[in-house]
Amino acid sequence: MTLDRSLIAGLRAFAGLQADDLDAILASARSSRFPKDSEVFAQGADAQQFFLLLSGHVRVVRATPEGEQVIARYINEGELLGIAVAMGSSTYPASAIAAVDCVVLAWPNAVWSELRSRVPAFGANAYKTLGSRLQETQERVVEMSTQQVEQRIASAVLRLVTQSGRRTSAGIEIDFPISRQDIAEMTGSTLHTVSRLLSAWEDQGIVRSGRQKVTVTDPHALILVAENRRRR
Repeated sequence: MTLDRSLIAGLRAFAGLQADDLDAILASARSSRFPKDSEVFAQGADAQQFFLLLSGHVRVVRATPEGEQVIARYINEGELLGIAVAMGSSTYPASAIAAVDCVVLAWPNAVWSELRSRVPAFGANAYKTLGSRLQETQERVVEMSTQQVEQRIASAVLRLVTQSGRRTSAGIEIDFPISRQDIAEMTGSTLHTVSRLLSAWEDQGIVRSGRQKVTVTDPHALILVAENRRRR
């Protein structure tokens, strides 16, 4: 069944494209649903497809040689993922796990070159996505090597509310389930440390946290923590 161009017409990745270009992009795509906590693709698996997240949030997880899990990032609606073909890689460098129920579009790698040629803006967006993610990775490496753990955790929470924040009466809520263990895996810290800091920030009126929910109630105060400028 042919997919309707309205599925992607409003997404930033396809801004400005004509109707026939949108139809060309969707001609070889198929839509799939992934329930929460299911795997979209696995680290090390043959990269035979690339994807676009239509709805939901996806957690990108990389396993270390020692068997530890590191959450590399979260993918939001409208973003490409699993674009190993754009890197010239034959396998996926990380796993993609549905953080909530998700709907994705998938294309076979065989159409990558054709799409890039037919719709140059599509390929340009993919490489722009890779560039921004590489920059983010470099920034996180700097954070890990130069920042104290409290700064790293504050920076991670701020990054999440910037990317996926939803304004509520209480503050800015991360708009998908996220556990304290998830934050620990994002920041190279421990569950105990994350729990201790979130509890302290809650006492200070900076955040509110519950079961897989984090709401920033005082963004300015959290910025001061991330930048190590808060008065003690």
